Amino acid sequence: MTRQARAGDLARILPDTYPDAHCELDFSSPLELLVATILSAQCTDKRVNVVTQQLFRRCRCARDYADIPQAELEGIVHPTGFFRNKAKNLRAMAARLLSDHGGQVPRTLAELAALPGVGRKTANVVLGNAFGLTEGIVVDTHVARLSNRLGLTRSGDPVRIESDLMKLFPRDQWTDLSHWLIFHGRRRCMARNPACGECELQAICPSAGKSGKG
Repeated sequence: MTRQARAGDLARILPDTYPDAHCELDFSSPLELLVATILSAQCTDKRVNVVTQQLFRRCRCARDYADIPQAELEGIVHPTGFFRNKAKNLRAMAARLLSDHGGQVPRTLAELAALPGVGRKTANVVLGNAFGLTEGIVVDTHVARLSNRLGLTRSGDPVRIESDLMKLFPRDQWTDLSHWLIFHGRRRCMARNPACGECELQAICPSAGKSGKG
């Protein structure tokens, strides 16, 4: 089966398998999603959602994040790990929003990716889920793992993986594709002990049933 043929099958199977797939970070504004996504690095969405309950009550706008003392912010985000750097990035990101964007979250990939603590992955999360803009595909650890296991790419580089996926799937599926793959990665195709025997993609997966999956 060619990559294109497999991608076509996935584009039909995954929406039926995960019709409610969505961003599992809690947010009510583009700024909240931007903050939550920065905190999600090396941390589970569930833990981030617990932390942001308090954080979003304390900080409601860019000015709040820019002005909150570093020590106070570190204390709030501590459970997400790498708390000193995350707090520093959040304050710097907010200061940049105030100085360059009138306190608002920008709506372009280039402007978002230029913010402190924000890379292409985070920018794609915000664009796709807060603004409904499809500029690229979010490539997290789940998407990278499944893209290789499913034979959609041979690369371990997120930028190359994203490029390969963008060539295989229609643009209007880019945001949903990451949700489908993340849901599948968390529920079936885990990093260790993937549930191949229960997998809805078993018939088209070149890695199904193989031991020592990467």
